[in-house]
This record gives sequence, structure tokens and C-alpha cells, in this order.
Amino acid sequence: MYDRLKGFRDFYPEEMAPRREVIDTLEDAAAGYGFREISTPALERTQMYVDKSGEEIVEELYAFEDKGGREVSLTPELTPTVARMVVAKQQELSKPIKWYSTRPFWRFEQVQQGRFREFYQTNVDIFGSAEPEADAEILAFAADALTDLGLTGEDFEFRVSHRDILGGLLRAFDADVDVRAAIRAVDKRAKVEETEYLGLLSDAGLAYDEAEQFDDLVATGDLDEIAEFGGEDVASAVENLREVLDAAEDFGAREFCDVSLTTARGLDYYTGVVFECFDSTGEISRSVFGGGRYDDLIESFGGQSTPAVGVAPGLAPLSLLCQRAGVWPEEALATDYYVLTVGDTRDVASRIARDLRAGGNVVEVDVSDRSFGAQMGYADGVNAETVVIVGEQDLANGEVTVKDMDSGEQTTVPVEAFPGDRASPTLDDLV
Repeated sequence: MYDRLKGFRDFYPEEMAPRREVIDTLEDAAAGYGFREISTPALERTQMYVDKSGEEIVEELYAFEDKGGREVSLTPELTPTVARMVVAKQQELSKPIKWYSTRPFWRFEQVQQGRFREFYQTNVDIFGSAEPEADAEILAFAADALTDLGLTGEDFEFRVSHRDILGGLLRAFDADVDVRAAIRAVDKRAKVEETEYLGLLSDAGLAYDEAEQFDDLVATGDLDEIAEFGGEDVASAVENLREVLDAAEDFGAREFCDVSLTTARGLDYYTGVVFECFDSTGEISRSVFGGGRYDDLIESFGGQSTPAVGVAPGLAPLSLLCQRAGVWPEEALATDYYVLTVGDTRDVASRIARDLRAGGNVVEVDVSDRSFGAQMGYADGVNAETVVIVGEQDLANGEVTVKDMDSGEQTTVPVEAFPGDRASPTLDDLV
């Protein structure tokens, strides 16, 4: 026997069915906004991640040398890959570019609740628009996807912030502050003790009293006070945040958005509006997913300056939210019809199964030469709603038997009339 690797998961049919339903819901919401599906490779050159995040990122990657002598890594995220794709065909692609995909990623990190070494995300991105409407559309997609899953505003909230507000405030205190380090400290604010957090801000270049004043400003979140304190650059960022929220109002997502300047998003490539989705009840302590604007990434990959904004709901943390709220789809198999054969009736049973499948139904037939009782047991095990019994004796009378598995009631119908012109005939239709 071989043990499953730590941080990797198996999904049996009962578990995969709700995952597929959730993925379909996310992708349908994206397609409804005109996002187009793409597919991307599982391997990229390791250097792409090193150039973006530094040599230390290799410790978090599944990185190795392939048989061609190339240093490659299993992809830990999608953003660098789609940036590479945009750069490769930048002149040919119509703007804005609106893409989505659902696929696995890999990171060698500590396994914990909602976080695995292999994980699945639906990535949704817009390239080529710096307008507030693009940010608002990402927020609206995320809100629609969650409400389509059955969640409400009482279940989740988007904590919306702006990286340029944070950066401008930090520079207003000290022009030499290490803004990236300070923003990473803000991202850790809820995860560490206050003294450690303020110490991180001090390490980034703020005096201790300045760190306290900075934290008071962002924690209070008074945008007018912040704009006045931070000067022209901060005021401009505040105006941009307000424009995004105004657009989100028109797009139907404003009710889910709370201004939270202590939300920072730790990745360095974020440049403007950022947000994270949280469980409103607080039962799930970590963010469910996040997103934001990353206007400089395409240019850093050798392309033309191209604004971009996106979001990436992950299935593992999203499942925690849906389960907490009681809207995770039922983990059960679903079968519309089981066509049961008794004797030499395969030709007729197969014709009935084909006709039922043509109506869009899930239909199974016996492929193991089992007894009547074994077939009925199997039909019950796959939650068949209706069993169509095709037996030699019934066929001799020109009939088949249709049985409703919930009620146990059954009736006979002419074999040539079944399923007839009904796509999904039930017992009620036939009696």
C-alpha cells in the first residue's frame, strides 16, 4: 500500500460532485460577464518566479531540473503565467482582455485548515483597463459567484483597501521608509501581537510613535482625514477607491464591500485597489480569497504598460465558507435512470438508455452481468430516481416496468412508447 502525500487530496465521486457544481457556478458567473476560458501549463521556468519574487521563493516551490536540463517548477499561482501569455500576443489581443480558468497549483508550505500543497483556484482577470469599472466588475463577479452558490450578505464581506493609500501614508511619515516591508507588516497585522506588528513597522523605517499614529489612521479608516494627512498622492488614491466603490454600487456589489485599510494583500505586485473576502461570522479566521490591481506586472515581464486587475477564489477555503453557511452542495451521487436488464434484453435496454441520454439524463445500465437483486442494490447505491426494468417476460407482452425508487411504486408501459416524446418521463407522467 502507498500512502497519499501530505498536502495532497483524493476526491471520490461523492466528494467530487459538489466540487464540480461549485466550479461550474464560479465559471458560469465569469462567463456571464464575458470572461473567456483559457488553459495553462503545469510547469513554468523557475527563473520566472525568482525574477518576480526573489531567490527565496524557490523554497516554497516544487522546483526541479527536468530531463532537458531546464530548471522548472510546478506553477504556484497563475498571475505570472497569464502575464507571460499577454506579453506573447499583446499586439494581437483585443482590449480589455478578460480571461478565466480553473486549475490546480502547487506550493510547498505548511498544511493547515483550508490550505494544502496542491490546491485549486478559479482565476478571473481583466487586462488593459485602468478604469474603476474594471475593479468594480471583478468585485461584482465575485459577489455574483458567491450569491449564486446560495450565500448572502450575512455570510461574507469584501474588505476593500488601496495599496497607494497605504504607501502614500507611509511616505508621508518618512520618505525613506521601506514601503514594501511596511505593507507586508500591515498584511500580518491580524496574525501577530500588537508589539510585534509595531516592531515590524519600525523595522521598515518608521519611528515607534509614527508606527502607532500610522496604525491609528488606517484602523480608523476615515478617508477624509487620511486624504488630508497624506497629501496629494494619498488624496488621489482615496478618490480612486471612492470611484471603485461608486461603480460597485451600480454593478450591484457595493453592499458586500467594507473599507478596511488594514487589508493589504502581502504580494508585492499589487498596486491599487485590493480586497479580501471574509466569513462575516468570524468562524473562519482566515481570508476566503482575495484579489486586486497589479498594473506593473505585464511591463515587468517585458510587455507594454498594461493595467490589470483580478481575483482568485480557492476551492478549499471557499468550501469552508459554504459548509459553515450550510450551502455546500450535497455530497451524494445522482442518477436519473437505471435501466435494469433481465435475460437477453440488451438491445432494447440500450435503445431506451440512448433515448433517455438524448434527453439530457444521467443513465446507467448493467455492464457486469448481475442478478436482478444485485442490479436493484446498485441502482439504490447510485441514488437512481427511476429504474426501468427491461425483462424478457415484459417484452413478450410489449411492455417495460418503470419504478419510482423513492415511493417504491411501479407501472408497466408500452415499450415502443418509452420514453416517447418526453425527455425525462417520471412515474407520475405514466400512470
